[in-house]
Parts: sequence; C-alpha cells; structure tokens
Amino acid sequence: MNCVDWEVNVLKIPIKLTMFTEVTATSRHYVDRLFDPDPQKVLQGVIDMKNAVIGNNKQKANLIVLGAVPRLLYLLQQSSSSAELRTECAVVLGSLAMGTENNIKSLVDCHIIPALLQGLLCPDLVFIEACLRCLRTVFISPVTPVQLLYTTAEHQTVLFNHGAIQNIAPLLISPSYKVEHKHTFMSHLKCMCVCVSCSVLVDGELLSQVFVRMMQRDKPIEMQLTAAKCLTYMCRAGAIRTDDNCIVLKTLPCLVRMCSKDRLLEERVEGAETLAFLMEPDVELQRIASITDHLVAMLADYFKYPSSVSAITDIKRLDHDLKHAHELRQAAFKLYASLGSNDEDIRKKITETENMMDRIVSGLSESSIKVRLAAVRCLHSLSRSVQQLRTSFHDHAVWKPLMKLLQNAPDEVLVMASSTLCNLLLEFSPSKEPILESGVIELLCSLTQSDSPALRVNGIWALMNMAFQADQKVKVEIMRALGTEQLFRLLSDPDANVLMKTLGLLRNLLSTRPHIDQIMSSHGKQIMQAVTLILEGEHSIEVKEQTLCILANIADGNTAKELIMTNDDMLQKVKYYMGHSNVKLQLAATFCISNLVWNEEDGSQERQDKLREMGFVDILHKLTQASDPNLCDR
Repeated sequence: MNCVDWEVNVLKIPIKLTMFTEVTATSRHYVDRLFDPDPQKVLQGVIDMKNAVIGNNKQKANLIVLGAVPRLLYLLQQSSSSAELRTECAVVLGSLAMGTENNIKSLVDCHIIPALLQGLLCPDLVFIEACLRCLRTVFISPVTPVQLLYTTAEHQTVLFNHGAIQNIAPLLISPSYKVEHKHTFMSHLKCMCVCVSCSVLVDGELLSQVFVRMMQRDKPIEMQLTAAKCLTYMCRAGAIRTDDNCIVLKTLPCLVRMCSKDRLLEERVEGAETLAFLMEPDVELQRIASITDHLVAMLADYFKYPSSVSAITDIKRLDHDLKHAHELRQAAFKLYASLGSNDEDIRKKITETENMMDRIVSGLSESSIKVRLAAVRCLHSLSRSVQQLRTSFHDHAVWKPLMKLLQNAPDEVLVMASSTLCNLLLEFSPSKEPILESGVIELLCSLTQSDSPALRVNGIWALMNMAFQADQKVKVEIMRALGTEQLFRLLSDPDANVLMKTLGLLRNLLSTRPHIDQIMSSHGKQIMQAVTLILEGEHSIEVKEQTLCILANIADGNTAKELIMTNDDMLQKVKYYMGHSNVKLQLAATFCISNLVWNEEDGSQERQDKLREMGFVDILHKLTQASDPNLCDR
C-alpha cells in the first residue's frame, strides 16, 4: 500500500508542474508584449491581456508576480502613450484590482494610487473614467489604507478647498453607528483626522465638540481613538490651544486610557504614539500626563508583553501580538522621550521605573530599526538632565552601546545618536573621559564630512563640547584629525548652524594662553583669513559676534596677539564693529581691544600707542556714554 501511495504522489507532481509552466509561459508572453518597440503591438498586447484576466484570478496573480503592474503604470503615465493605450492600461489595472486582497496590496505597493490620481488631470474623459473606476475598486477593499488619498499636504488642501470637511462633518453626527456602516464611517472620521479645521460648525456645534462626544467611554474604541487623533492634530496645528479643556480634560485622558493593558496591542501602540505627538512641544501637558493614571509605570508593561501568564486565549491574536510586540516597545520609548523632554522630575521618575535604563540599552541593539531609533530618542531626551548624566548614564555605561550604534546605522538613527553623544561629552558628564579614550574623535570628524547638514552639525557640536576646557593633547588631536582644510571648509558651510558650531569649536580650541599661542603658531595665517572673510561677509549678528569673540581670545594670547597688532586691516574692522549699531558686536569688539591693551602684559605700552594713533581712544570715549551698562563698563 505504501508503494502505491508513493507512486501516485510521484505521478501527481509532473502534471502540476506542467500545468503551472504552461500558465506561466502564457503570462510571460503577455508581459513581454508590453515591452515591444512598436506602440501598436503594445496596445494590442494590453487589450489581449485585458481579455485574458477577466474572471481569471490565477492569471491575474501570475501577471502581478511577473511584473506587469510597474510596466502598465509606466505606460499609463507616459505622455507619449496614446490616449487609447493609457485607457486600456487603466482598465487592466482595474481588473487586476478585482482579484484577491493580495492583488490589492501588490498594486498599492507599486504606488498605483498616486499614478491614478495624476491621471485625473488628463483632459481625456474616457481615460479619467477608467482611472476613477480603478481607484474606486482599490479603495473599496478593506486592505487599502484610505488615508493614502489625503496624506500629502497638497491633497489635504485640495480636499479642503473643495468642501470636503463641510460635506463630511454632517456624516459624523449620523444617529446610528451600525456595524455594516463601520468601515465607511471610520473612513469619514480618518479623513477628517488629517484635514481638520476648527472653525467648521456641524448643526451649529463646533467640530471639536463633536469629536469630544465621540471620545466618551460608551463609544466604540476605534471611534474614541480616531476622534482623539483628530483633536491632537488640530492642537498641533494651532487650531486649539494646549490648555483648552477639550485637550487637557478630554483628549489627553482618552489617549492615556488607550495605553492601558486591557486594550488591544494596536490600540496601545496608536494611543501611546498619538499622546507622544500631542504633548511633544508642551511641558505642561507632559506634567499632566505624567501624573495621569500612573502613566509612567503603566508604560513599563509595554516591555513585558505578552507575558507568560497572558490572558490572551485566542491563538491567532497571541501569534499576531508576538510578531508585533516590538511595536509596543517602540511606542513606549517614543512616549517616554516626549514625557521627559523638559521636566527634571519626570526624567527622574522615568529612570527610576523598573529596569528602565537596561531596557533602553537593550533597545539600542534590537533588530528593528524603528525600536533602535525610538530607544535612542528616549536616551537623548533623558540625556538633557545633568543629574542623569552623572548617575544613571554613568552607572549603566550607556556610552558603549551608543558608540556601537554610531558605527553602522541609517542617517536618521545617526542624527539622534550623535545628538545624544553631544550631551555625553559635556564637561560635567563622567562618560566624557571613557568616550575620549574610545577613539571617538575620528568618528566625529567623519560626521563633519557628511552630506547631511544635521550630521555635520552634530559632529562639529560634539567636537566643540569635547574641546571645552580640554587638555592641550586633546585639542591638538582634534586639529590633527579634522585637518585645517576641513575646518575652513566648515567655516564656509552654507548651513548657518554648522558655521556657528564650527566657530564655537574654534573658540574652545583657542582658550588658555599656551593653547592659543600653540594653535596660532601652527594655523594662525589660515585662522586670521577665515576671521576676515566672515567679518566682511553677509552673516548674521550671532555669527559675527562669535567671530569677534574668537578674535578676543586670540588677543589674549602672549604671542598670538601680534597677529592682530600687525594686521592694520583687522584693527580697522574691530574699530568698525566698536561703532556698530548692535550692542553685542560692540561688546565683543571692545573686549578684543581690552585684551590687547592690558597693562600688566609685555609690550602693552607699544600696543596702546598704536591704537591711540588709530583713533581708538575717541571711540572708547563715545562708548563710555553708551546706554548699555555692560558696554559702558567694558
């Protein structure tokens, strides 16, 4: 009996393979015809494909797998394609969309929606109708994310200008919320969620109040959560004040409820991420949230899910949640980052939550890039605390996984990780010394050469912090690793933040007299050239003030000050800025002269005589009458 069964199984296999090969070969023939150089043959090929896929789900699936969709979309979008060809492509795509849910997912992944929306701008009505039919087929599927239709600012503006909010808003107060209408109703609400306007009235009632009613506990959870998102976006857009009762007493508590462990995983994730976004810029909302329903402790449960004693009895649900548990950790890190971004007491409460620092350290090396990014954001938020830098960060040696993360990561992670590193390199951070010993200077110098302005800023910012009150050995190593060529390239960087941090680095390098004299003896000519270019250029007051402060530091050197005294053009620039209309520039320029004429230093008399001859005494007399007391004293 076993032999017979085995033989039967063997006989079945080649039959199936032969059939599949035939179908695939036919499908391949249809796809190949789409690439024919003759436009008429391409058109006939599309028409034949249209006839072949009608009612044939297997053929549809084969064509999608063989790459027909990208080619059809390409032909549909080409202005050189005939109107008939473009229309037939839209019809075939619509037919493919009538297959399985997997077909729809494949079409959406190929960016069919923006291509069809673009098609609606064509003057050909037959083509427009074909595009609309296809769009309708795609959007009535439950697997299509309806927000794709209105996620860009352009789409939102078009919808608003054409009365979308005014027409959708009345549907939100329909007397019945029936299961059979749930998908349509939630589509309306989600559309409102990204196109909200506070001024719209619904039956004489403000739209915000309609949303408040939808957050009542007796409403379906999806409705509560989506209404809370609508109000969150309205608040972040400035349409509702952060201290408005509908935010403080309704939206925030609703979102905190969504973080409870009796909610579904996706509800907890969405609730936490929306709450993080709501209170991100507002310290008072952060303080209120931190004491609402023990939120800080509640979030600790996000890292224990699903537990070994999980109440989940639905095996499918448990399997789903196990696969998506990382999304909970990501959401928790995001919310902790938002909670702790300003208030010292909240940061302390977060770090004292059970195993929190260990969880962050683990999060930095998770396989999910989104979790790593959220974990480093959380770490960055906590690193703004002097107390945490001195205690928790030191105790858990967080600099080690942070340095590892910096070795090989996408730019968005690098930006956040390097920003955190800037804080760990502040002079009062115990992590500064071990980070220095780990060879971080080369890494930071490489960041300054990045195409990303944010990475260049962070690289130079970290070097600036490192150079503050540093030993001469460290400063020499920074200059060696960075190189004068790169330093002066950064001084002409088009990004103002990069320029400011580079000037800050130079100012920190040029502090304490032996260091000033040593660096100026090696690089004085180039530094003076850079100072000249900036003072002569079109730069902000802040940039020029920082540059004059560098000049004042140079003037404090024993030998370095001669580079200013022997440069009459530079002295004239200092004189000009002493008479400037901006007090900050006057102060910085006057400070430079003060360092040059200090009585207790060798050669002070000769320097005073030269400056007197150049008319500096007259301008100093005028400044003693200045309205600013600091300038007057200087």
